[in-house]
Amino acid sequence: MTDAAPRAMSRPLVPQGAPVVGIVGGGQLARMCAGPATELGLGVVVLAESTDAAAAQVYAHAPVGRADDLEQLQELARVCDVVTFDHEHVPADLLAALESEGAVLHPSPAALLHAQDKIVMRRALGEAGLPMPRWQAVGSSAELEEFAAGEWPVVLKTPRGGYDGKGVMLVTGPGDLERAGAWFDRAGDEPLLAEEAVPFARELAVMVARRPGGEVRSWPVVHTVQEQGICTRVEAPASDLDPTLAQDVRRAAEQLAADLGVTGVMAVEIFETGAPTDTDRGWVVNELAMRPHNSGHWTQDGSVTDQFEQHLRAVLDLPLGETTTRSPHTVMANVLGGSAEDLHAASRRVMDQDAGARLHLYGKEVRPGRKVGHVTVAGDDLDDLRQRAAVARGLLEGTDDAPTTEGDTP
Repeated sequence: MTDAAPRAMSRPLVPQGAPVVGIVGGGQLARMCAGPATELGLGVVVLAESTDAAAAQVYAHAPVGRADDLEQLQELARVCDVVTFDHEHVPADLLAALESEGAVLHPSPAALLHAQDKIVMRRALGEAGLPMPRWQAVGSSAELEEFAAGEWPVVLKTPRGGYDGKGVMLVTGPGDLERAGAWFDRAGDEPLLAEEAVPFARELAVMVARRPGGEVRSWPVVHTVQEQGICTRVEAPASDLDPTLAQDVRRAAEQLAADLGVTGVMAVEIFETGAPTDTDRGWVVNELAMRPHNSGHWTQDGSVTDQFEQHLRAVLDLPLGETTTRSPHTVMANVLGGSAEDLHAASRRVMDQDAGARLHLYGKEVRPGRKVGHVTVAGDDLDDLRQRAAVARGLLEGTDDAPTTEGDTP
């Protein structure tokens, strides 16, 4: 992180009546709001982690600041009409202080807490009557073993701060309890989250948007493919998905957004467990995110309104855009840092090979395993799209062998 002395923030010059949105965090999600913000005539100020952060490269107003610095957050709120977030890692007490001073925060601290704390999320899902894994807050290895009750494996999670597989441990049996004990030692008096390891057919996700006035819209349910805890491919809409299950998931996500008072977009990550029956809905909720999300990147090229424009509309209480798909299928492949350090040279190779591939690069330094961009392809033939996305990803990552695309397992 680059240190810089705080300086007074200025409000962007915008047409009379145009609002200014503040975004806490300078990552790729904030960066990808730039195009829609320009098209809508909005002003944006980003509180970025460094001068070379992904979003700082594309916004004229991107002062360097920390998400845990109250004075800098207050300054951002002063020059903006509404403040939203590139990530959830803003201390709750600082958000409460901003809200008490009259700052307009979307999502609100009360709603955002359900994405910041997985235990709070689980309690809310239970109150909403939504299906989820059996779970318990546990404070020791002994409590974890008691929760398992001989049914291994179980999943142990840190309630706060985890992402892309970080903060998640699969505890396969009593032999793993010593390893789990180190997590309890680091957590101190804070409990961890224990969940049953759900056997599932595949992972799904649905993005939903809600504005303060109450209007809610969702996108089609998508299939997400993970490699070592990191999403590497999204297929929209999810193929061969039971229509009853798809409709149930979308309705549940829309109702949950209303119940939690969400403003902006929210991702609901789901395990598909089987065909729906009278007693089993065929899915359980895994996690929530209250911001634009990796599982929604496909909307940039595959939906009438993408998640970034929709988020801006929602936090400003503007009418929401249409969420229907532009093509029968859209496949999005994440690009992880590999051996191709010169992404622009690699991009040319993709363009030479596939004129229909849409590239989105984040301006990040290439490091192994780091998300540095994504590519989307759209059309009628899902198998062909999978192959095209895999080839483009392989070229961008500098691998000789394209990633596997057979079936649902990468």
